Amino acid sequence: MLVDSHCHLNYKGLVEEQAAVIDRARAAGVTTMLNIATRESEWDAVIATAERAEDVWATVGIHPHEADTHAEIDTARLVAAAAHPRVIGIGETGLDYHYDRSDRERQRTSFRSHIAAARETGLPLIVHTRDAEADTAAILAEEMGKGAYPGVIHCFTASADFAAKALDLGLYISISGIVTFRNAKDLQATARELPAERLLIETDSPFLAPVPHRGRTCEPAFVSDTARFLADLRGVDATQLAEQTSRNFFVLFAKARP
Repeated sequence: MLVDSHCHLNYKGLVEEQAAVIDRARAAGVTTMLNIATRESEWDAVIATAERAEDVWATVGIHPHEADTHAEIDTARLVAAAAHPRVIGIGETGLDYHYDRSDRERQRTSFRSHIAAARETGLPLIVHTRDAEADTAAILAEEMGKGAYPGVIHCFTASADFAAKALDLGLYISISGIVTFRNAKDLQATARELPAERLLIETDSPFLAPVPHRGRTCEPAFVSDTARFLADLRGVDATQLAEQTSRNFFVLFAKARP
């Protein structure tokens, strides 16, 4: 039993053979996939995929890269879209100062709107952060002070200090195939010490294929490779890690059904 807690089944590279991609994931033991939205124009398609496949769930959200072109997406729009029975999370959202494809203040405003939607709906916030640790941590903490909300730091690559701050706020941390990369020593050290009850795994497919699939289009089936690597890194049985991370997913994403 494995869960891919973050994938993009409607992105180029996967959508062209989406049914086969889902079948390959099932064959690899993946029993649940969370299909993540990044812009409003794909919400309907992301949800439709979840409607067709009972083991696929959906989110609604605006990626920080898209913040400039989605100024009209406020908390109310997110809350309304999240009422769909197959939508179980808000995001992905957050801050990306690496590429700066959207104005940073606009990113921060969008991020806060998503947090408010997570707080109002009780659905978990899916957080993207790159080269923006300080601002991400500050906003998460400030908003938590206004009222608690659940959430996860997806595709975690930040510092151990940021991990500690996220955990202190009650958030989960999701590890992608990056942890299998040879030069990911700092991430491996952090992943080794994360509390088992706050750990998720993901592919972020079609990106970031883990070893031994580097250079290929990533897909949810590959979460099994990340799980095996992470289990070995943490010195636990792979089945135990799969069961723990799957259990964690359904605790966090309580609207989903196993």
